[in-house]
Amino acid sequence: MSHDTDKLIRQLSLVAFLMAELRPLTARDVKGNVEGYSEMSDEAFARRFYSDRAELVALGVPLHSQRDEFTGEELYTLRSDRYFLPPLELSDEELSALQTSFFLLEGQFAYAEPLRLALQNLALGRGGLGNAPTGGGLRVEVLDPDYSPELSGRLGKLEAAISKQRTVRFPYRAISTNELIERTINPYALLPDNGSWYVVGQDLERQAIRTFRVSRISGEIRFATRRERDFRIPADFAIEPYRGIPPWQRGEITGEGRVRVAEATAWWVERLYGDRGRIDGDEFVTPTASLPHLASWVLRQDGRAVPLAPAELRKLCAEALRQVKASHEGDAPLPNVPAELSLEIVAPERLAGPVVPERFAVLQALLAFLLAACGDGKDATIAASDIVERFRIPEDQLQEHLSLLNLVNFGGGCYTIYAELEGDHVRVDKELFGDTFRAAPRLTPLEARAIRLALEFVGPMIAAESDTPLERVRRKLEETFGEFELAQTPEPQAGGEEDLVATLAQGIRGRRLVQIEYLKEGADTSSSRLVEPHEIERRLPHWYIHTFDRTADGERSFRLDRMQSAVLTDETFEPREEFEPGEFRGARVATLLYAPGETARRRLERGGAVELSDGSTLAITPVGSPDWLVQEVLAHRGEAVVVEPADLRALVAQRAGELVKELGLGRVKVKAEA
Repeated sequence: MSHDTDKLIRQLSLVAFLMAELRPLTARDVKGNVEGYSEMSDEAFARRFYSDRAELVALGVPLHSQRDEFTGEELYTLRSDRYFLPPLELSDEELSALQTSFFLLEGQFAYAEPLRLALQNLALGRGGLGNAPTGGGLRVEVLDPDYSPELSGRLGKLEAAISKQRTVRFPYRAISTNELIERTINPYALLPDNGSWYVVGQDLERQAIRTFRVSRISGEIRFATRRERDFRIPADFAIEPYRGIPPWQRGEITGEGRVRVAEATAWWVERLYGDRGRIDGDEFVTPTASLPHLASWVLRQDGRAVPLAPAELRKLCAEALRQVKASHEGDAPLPNVPAELSLEIVAPERLAGPVVPERFAVLQALLAFLLAACGDGKDATIAASDIVERFRIPEDQLQEHLSLLNLVNFGGGCYTIYAELEGDHVRVDKELFGDTFRAAPRLTPLEARAIRLALEFVGPMIAAESDTPLERVRRKLEETFGEFELAQTPEPQAGGEEDLVATLAQGIRGRRLVQIEYLKEGADTSSSRLVEPHEIERRLPHWYIHTFDRTADGERSFRLDRMQSAVLTDETFEPREEFEPGEFRGARVATLLYAPGETARRRLERGGAVELSDGSTLAITPVGSPDWLVQEVLAHRGEAVVVEPADLRALVAQRAGELVKELGLGRVKVKAEA
C-alpha cells in the first residue's frame, strides 16, 4: 500500500476506535489496538500518532486531549455527538435552495467539489435532495470572467498550501512596474473580491502581510520546503479587513479626502462605501492612501461628485480633465489595429472546480452514504454510477475506495462495513459496528469554506428561493460547521441586494411587472421604470436583471447595485418568445487606446485587448450608453483615448470641458499652465 493509503486507514481506524470506547484512552491503548500502529517502534509511533492527530483536528474531527492528574499521561477522547452533524434545522426549501446554488455555480466556482460533498452530507437521509433541480420559472446565469484553466490550477495549489500551512514560492508580475519578481509567502487565505481571486499571506521578504492577485502569478507555484508544516496561521488573523478595499485605500493611509455628492446619489455612495468612509451632510469623507485613485473615482461620477479637499485632489482632477479634453480634440491617433482584435465576447469555459475535497472527508461521507443505504437492514445494492456521480470518484478508483473502507475497524477485528463492486452495482454488507457510522460527519473546514463562499457568490438567490433571510440561512449552516474558526474565509455579504433579488425573482416566477427606481450611469437622479423581469445574471462582481422595459419600450439590462428599489405590481405579463437577454446586443462599438504603463497593463489583463509594440493597449469596446463611455475615459485621467467613432471623441472632449466649470476647477492651476 502507498504511504497515503496507510495513513488514511490509520486515521479512519483511530476515529472508529476512539468513538467505540466510552472511556478516555492513552497512547498505549491506541498503539495496541488501532490498525497500522502496532508494528511501529515507539519512536515511529510517537511521530505518526502526533501527525495523525494534528491532521484530524485540522479536518474538523473534534478529538480532545487532557492530562491524567494521577499518571501524567495524555488521555484522548472523541465523543460521537460532536463527530456527527447535529440535527439540521434547515427546512427542505432552504436546503433545496442551497443545492440549487451548487448547480448555478458548477463550472465557475473553485470550491465546487467540496461544496458538492458538503451538500451530500447535509442532505443525507432527506430524499430527493441529491438530484439536479428541475428549474421552473427562474433562470439564473453565473459567470466568473476571471476564471481560466491557469487560474483554476493555481487556486487548487494555493488552497492545498493554506490547508497544510506550507510556505510557497512563485513568480509574480507587479502591475505597477511590470517586473517579474520571485515571491515567498506563508499563504493565510484565498479571497474572491470584486470579480477577482486574491491570496493573502505573510510576505517573507517584506515581513508584512500582503495581497496578491492570483491571475498575476506567472509560472509554477512551488512548496518552499519539504516539511509537513512550515507555519501556523496567526490566531488573530481575520480576512474581512482585506476585502472590499476601494482603490484609493490600498496602501498606507496618509490622509482623507472630502467629496461633495449629489443628494439623489448619496444612498448609492453609502451602499457601496459606507464602511470605507462616512456621509457628512452632503459630503463623502473617506481615508486615502492614493489621491490619484480617488480622483479617478470622482471623475467617473461625471459631475455627481465634486472634489473639495485636499487641494491636491482638486488639482489632480483639473489636470486630468484638461488632458482628456486636449487628447480628444483634433485628429485621432492612428494605431495599427491587429487582425486578431475583435469584439467577440466569449463566455468563460466551464471548468471543474480545482479545489478538491480531502480524501479523508470523501471516505467519511462515502461510509455514511453506504451505511444509510442499508438503513435498518443488513445490506443494500447501489448503482455504481450513482456513487461515482455523487462523490466524483473516478470509475477505476471506486473499488480502491471501497477496499479502504473495508479495512476500517474498531480495534480487535470489529469492522464497520464490507462493500464490493459487482459489475455495475456495489453490494454493501453492514458489519457489527455499522450502525455507529450511519449519520453524516460534521463538515470539514474546507467544506465549510465552500458553503460560505457559495453564499458569497449566490447567497441572495438562495434567500430568494427559500423565502428566508440570507443571514438566517448562514447562521443555521454555521451551527453545523464544527469546532473550528473560519477567520480565513470571508463572511457572505448581500451588498444591499438581497431584497432586490428576492423581489425580482418573485416577478420572474409569477410573471408580474416590477416598478424599479434606477440610477443610470451619468444621470443626476433615479428614474422610475416599469419592467418585465425575464432573467437574473450573476456576472462577478455584479448582479444584473435582464428585462423588457415597458417605459422605454425595449429590452434593457439593469445592474442591481444601482437599483434603489423594486416593487412588485399586480399586473402580469406573457413571456416573450423572441426575448434573448444580452446586455450588449445591438450596442455600438468604440476603439480605445490606453497609454503605455499600468493603465495599459490593467486593461490587457481584463481580456479582449491587444498590446502594441510601444507598450500601449488597444481595445474594441461595446458601448451600451455614451454616458458610460464618457465616464470610463474620464476615470482613466488622460490615459485612455477614444480613437473612433468621431462623434464619441467629440462627446468626451465636450464633457471634459464642461466638467472643469461644473466642478469649480477653472481657477485651479495645473502643470500645463505653470
